[in-house]
Amino acid sequence: MLDKTYRPGDVEAKHYQQWEASGAFSADVGANAAPYTIMMPPPNVTGSLHMGHALTFTLQDVLTRYQRMKGRDALWQPGTDHAGIATQMVVERNLAKEGKTRHDLGRDAFIDAVWAWKGESGGTITRQLRRLGASPDWPRERFTMDEGLSEAVVEVFVTLHRQGLIYKDKRLVNWDPKLHTAISDLEVESREVKGNLWHFRYPLADDPERFITVATTRPETMLGDTAVAVHPEDERYRDLVGKFVRLPLVGRLIPIVADEYADPETGSGAVKITPAHDFNDFEVGKRHGLDMINVLDRDARIAGDVPEAYRGLDRYEARKRIVSDIEALGLLEKVEPHTHMLPHGDRSGMVIEPWLTDQWYVDAETLARPAIEAVEQGRTRFVPRQWENTYFEWMRNIQPWCISRQIWWGHQIPAWYGPDGAVFVEKTQAEAEAAAERHYGERVPLERDPDVLDTWFSSALWPFSTLGWPQRTPELERYYPTDVLVTGFDIIFFWVARMMMMGLHFMGDVPFREIYIHALVRDERGQKMSKSKGNVIDPLELIDEYGCDALRFTLAAMAAQGRDIKLAVGRVEGYRNFATKLWNAARYCEMNGCALAAGYDPAAVKHTTNRWIVGALADAARRSAEALDAFRFNDAAGVLYQFTWDTFCDWYLEFTKPILNGDDEAAKAETRATTAWVLDRVLHLLHPLMPFITEELWQQLGSGPQGGKRGLLMSERWPDLGADLVDPSAAAELDWVVRLISTVRTVRAEMNVPASAQIPLLLRDAGPETRRRIETHRDVILRMARLASAEVADGAPPEGSVQTVLDEAGLILPLAGIIDLDQERQRLARDIEKLASEIAKLDQKLGNPNFVSRAPEEVVEEQRERRAEAEAARAKLAEALARLG
Repeated sequence: MLDKTYRPGDVEAKHYQQWEASGAFSADVGANAAPYTIMMPPPNVTGSLHMGHALTFTLQDVLTRYQRMKGRDALWQPGTDHAGIATQMVVERNLAKEGKTRHDLGRDAFIDAVWAWKGESGGTITRQLRRLGASPDWPRERFTMDEGLSEAVVEVFVTLHRQGLIYKDKRLVNWDPKLHTAISDLEVESREVKGNLWHFRYPLADDPERFITVATTRPETMLGDTAVAVHPEDERYRDLVGKFVRLPLVGRLIPIVADEYADPETGSGAVKITPAHDFNDFEVGKRHGLDMINVLDRDARIAGDVPEAYRGLDRYEARKRIVSDIEALGLLEKVEPHTHMLPHGDRSGMVIEPWLTDQWYVDAETLARPAIEAVEQGRTRFVPRQWENTYFEWMRNIQPWCISRQIWWGHQIPAWYGPDGAVFVEKTQAEAEAAAERHYGERVPLERDPDVLDTWFSSALWPFSTLGWPQRTPELERYYPTDVLVTGFDIIFFWVARMMMMGLHFMGDVPFREIYIHALVRDERGQKMSKSKGNVIDPLELIDEYGCDALRFTLAAMAAQGRDIKLAVGRVEGYRNFATKLWNAARYCEMNGCALAAGYDPAAVKHTTNRWIVGALADAARRSAEALDAFRFNDAAGVLYQFTWDTFCDWYLEFTKPILNGDDEAAKAETRATTAWVLDRVLHLLHPLMPFITEELWQQLGSGPQGGKRGLLMSERWPDLGADLVDPSAAAELDWVVRLISTVRTVRAEMNVPASAQIPLLLRDAGPETRRRIETHRDVILRMARLASAEVADGAPPEGSVQTVLDEAGLILPLAGIIDLDQERQRLARDIEKLASEIAKLDQKLGNPNFVSRAPEEVVEEQRERRAEAEAARAKLAEALARLG
């Protein structure tokens, strides 16, 4: 017998251990079934489960469990990312507690320390994924620094270098002065800063009494200016193009160039150009062949060919000194307060400097062309489709990809330098030494490049390196290309695009056929979760409080395509109640002797109510499968929720109580068998979304129809319920009963009819079918609608009646003496007026261009939603008022 209460904490670990131990998560490379492959986006080995993880891994698990039940050989490939900078910082912080730095240990010993940390603490995220119910093929788990993946990384680097697609160049990078490494754009976060805009006057070389004014938020970079740019069509400066100004403090002559980057409408229309310290200026510098003068060192201190007075100063100290000296020369025109966005390292918190340095690059433009064509030709499809535009925008404007990082933890670049700087890129040191000997004619000492590769480089190989490439393994032949990638929009460029490029280049085919892009999980007001706002929701705390299934179902139910999830804890609590509803329904079935019957055939049931529920179940199974096939997780959850809670629990179980309590033994037997069969199918359908409670009920409800202990629900087949199970006449009849009872209930609620009041129902102009249905289902209708009677009547309705329509028949509810109709009219009118006033205020706010343009997007959307809700409520009340006449 089932316990009275479902306790998720008592069963989740038990079932997960059972699933994992059984091997049910494993793919079978030798199976005859069609393969289905999802690559798990590898979470950082330093990570712990956050709400974004909970969403993406829930959706991936739903697809994997669903396809597994559909008979596919499902491989959900798990693994973790070595997370270069993040992991190195964790270990360095641990060393700092001992008063040590990585330099005290040396590179090799430090790398050993990182591996030791990984062995002790690196499994946190995978343990937490198990708590989420994730069912990947754990024995196949990979790590981006493991031996096989490292071999793939070296193979790709050497191959691309030999093809001229990897090269070394001096370009601008995002430089972190604290971590002393280049970082990717994804590791840069922009923060609003209140600063100043300094306006400097640069004197013309041939006319020192004439000046051109430029503005800057970073005065210290002016030491590296190599030009002033003006727009080619700006009449104010047309005569100055080609002339020179003398750079204050430095004395260097720099040209005035015409370039469309300069905006005539901004400031003076002239801009200082510092190619070595600004990404836009770098491009201007390339267009005009300007010198690129680096005036900062790796600590962001002034260095290089600059006046002695500034050399060695911190950038902010230099800023003060330069502004003071410019002012002393009479060349400071004005200073304006200026709020602007400044790039900061997301790990170090330091202001990032665009810095000119030698780095390794991938020729991303060349690799991007086939990746663009693959999406254009439909070989890979984005869902929702609009994300293709984002993909194309990034790929068609792609820049060289900086792949080197100045840290120790990661894949060390397989490049060795000879005494004269000649570079030898080979798979091993022995091969590099042999190449150097061929080059020099003798053995020479080599020094390996100390840099490591960008973490995204190894991640870009994930779809094929995890399957054994560069060896041609059976797994690679069977599971590549993969079926779908599930990921967030924020890494379309950093990860998705790069996997497309590498997959096409090395495998000759796209890495995945479909890319499902899910939205962000925000707080209930639509704001992005952050520790600083104090609005972070911990998924593990929700699992502890409400159970894993409640969280999973919530995320799936809210995962509408193209719409961010506004997560309120109340929603999770609501779906916990759904799990409770399912549990209570199963207990009801068990207590009423509903058990699977040998030889039960759903197509052979005779009772109308049973034919109706069988057909409704078949329809729900079809619609939920169609939704999952189309990645409409919210629709799948909605269909199953509505069928389980409403159709099965609230209607069918109530409809059949008279049968189970009656004297017709054949009807009772058929109803018990049907009830058990429907519940059994419901557990199958809900399992991908709610694996724990469904598995628990499946096993607790005992043996199958043939006797004997049942196996695992997760290994059962998805219900294949044909359209022939739908009986249109039974569906029409019982749906009419549902609509009739629901209509009466709605009127009762709108008119504040006391729950205890038994009221009469009159049906006017009822056709023969309606009359037959009333006769057949009168007892159920009276009980569930709390009616004293339900009769067909002609003539005028009694005084004080509320009227509505159901199909061809008028429904009349005489309420005189039960409620005060005049008082109800007044109440409804007041409520309508109140809502109209609220709608008018919202219209005024939403019609204000200043509000719409300045308010945060989530606030504007919240106001629109409030207006829609108010409008719907007003319409409902107006309908109720109309019923009163």
